[in-house]
Amino acid sequence: MGVSNRSSMLRRLVALGAIVAVVGCAVPVRQRPAPVEQAIADRVAEYGPAARARLAPFFAAAGIAYPPERFVLVGLKLERELQLLASDAGHGLTFIRSYPIEGMSGTLGPKLREGDRQVPEGIYAIVYLNPRSVAHLSLALSYPNDYDRARAAEDGRDTLGGDIMIHGGSASIGCLAIGDEAAEDLFVLAAEAGFEGAVVVLSPVDFRKRALPGDYRPYAPWVVDLYLRLRDTLREFPGTPTRTSGEPVATDDP
Repeated sequence: MGVSNRSSMLRRLVALGAIVAVVGCAVPVRQRPAPVEQAIADRVAEYGPAARARLAPFFAAAGIAYPPERFVLVGLKLERELQLLASDAGHGLTFIRSYPIEGMSGTLGPKLREGDRQVPEGIYAIVYLNPRSVAHLSLALSYPNDYDRARAAEDGRDTLGGDIMIHGGSASIGCLAIGDEAAEDLFVLAAEAGFEGAVVVLSPVDFRKRALPGDYRPYAPWVVDLYLRLRDTLREFPGTPTRTSGEPVATDDP
């Protein structure tokens, strides 16, 4: 991506709705004191060189050009792993690398209401980048989505919560903390590749490899439907490649 395209992409980042100055997991929203577009550009200038240097060998090993045309994030609760997949003009979605989830609260099962400490489960979009997060840098997810709201209406639940982030640091309540360097990588990637078409899948387990634990009991029948949707979605994505001695390492196991 050339300089002009990168600048154009950065200008588009604030066109997706309300972007706040300081947002973390369950942190009250404050009005932003300065244009977020410039703050995002400043963070990319600050962290971009190191983030690109860290990402480059993984993209090279996967044979995907950087920045990619599209990327997907797969968050796996039981495995405590966040996987990055990406595609370019000549290749479909390809596994790039994984990051350990350093902080996460709750148990297996979807988020049901504000304050339940659960990380959501479902298929989400990235709605904005937060360059002034209390947890270094963060990517805000579209929880609650239409599916979450529909199931809540059926159950008679309200106050579903929100402000769900993938962010830096090592502790989190209701969000995914992946460490500062990993947050820098994904923040820069999202800014430079564009996040409008990105998908974030949050699943209790990696349904490509295993079933739910035998003692898991779903909250309601609709949770079974949700997990079938997640299973089918995950099966469309490539899994973690097997390491072979002498090959470039394209994964970072937690």
